[in-house]
Amino acid sequence: MNANAISTPTALPRVPAGPARLRWLAVDAWVLAKRQFAHIRQIPEKLFDVTLQPLMFVLLFAFVFGGVIAVPGGGDYHEYLIGGILVQTLAFGMMGPGVSIATDLGEGIIDRFSSLPMSRPAYLIGHLTAEFCATVLAVTIMVISGLIVGWGISSTPLEALACFGLLFLIAIAMIWLGTLVGVLARSPDGVQGIAFVAVFPLTFVANTFVPVGGLPDGLRQVAEYNPISAWAAAVRTLFGNPTAIPSGSAWPLEHSVIASVAWCVAILAIVVPLTVRAYRRRTTG
Repeated sequence: MNANAISTPTALPRVPAGPARLRWLAVDAWVLAKRQFAHIRQIPEKLFDVTLQPLMFVLLFAFVFGGVIAVPGGGDYHEYLIGGILVQTLAFGMMGPGVSIATDLGEGIIDRFSSLPMSRPAYLIGHLTAEFCATVLAVTIMVISGLIVGWGISSTPLEALACFGLLFLIAIAMIWLGTLVGVLARSPDGVQGIAFVAVFPLTFVANTFVPVGGLPDGLRQVAEYNPISAWAAAVRTLFGNPTAIPSGSAWPLEHSVIASVAWCVAILAIVVPLTVRAYRRRTTG
């Protein structure tokens, strides 16, 4: 065989600079986000944790427990409940991105993407974009189901917009946290176990479903400093719903909006660099 006939590997294109590099990243990230959307279209069960599960919680707590749980101050329990369900849904939303990225890492899909002439951060950004879109769908379903069971927004339009902004900030923080767990875990089953063990107690030792004033000493102090409690109280405050915060509560509940933003910023400041570093370590060499 003629030595000249032996083909040599094709060199990957040079990475563009400046605005061209950003366009390259955006196009690749959107292609990978559409890949996630295609998976959801083919396997709609992937959205059960952010669609059917919160809807089930709304119906159970609104119609089964709603008649026996009293809100201090005479507030309507249905209006009190939705803020907690919204936050619980976003907290459990970390499981989806974690399982998704752990599956791709385990099956070697990301290694195949790394061999293609594509932007290296594109997978991570596309993954986060798709998960955020799923969260927007979950919040929409929750708002509609809340309106059906008698919940309403009693605040000003500006406060309501601020509340939706806070909800999406919480969602971004939890998506990054779930992605970190997915990159570090050895399998999708491991992600589910870690997420369930971590999030389930936090959402119940909080003011998610019942006011913290009714909790015994010890649990009440934990609930008052639980970020889930601050998030739920902030959502209720901005939507103009009953908060049932007892007098003399801890600072995070008395200043729930500020505390909620601070929790989100702190989570992102810690989790984002850890996720990027862990992802780079898992996908390099």
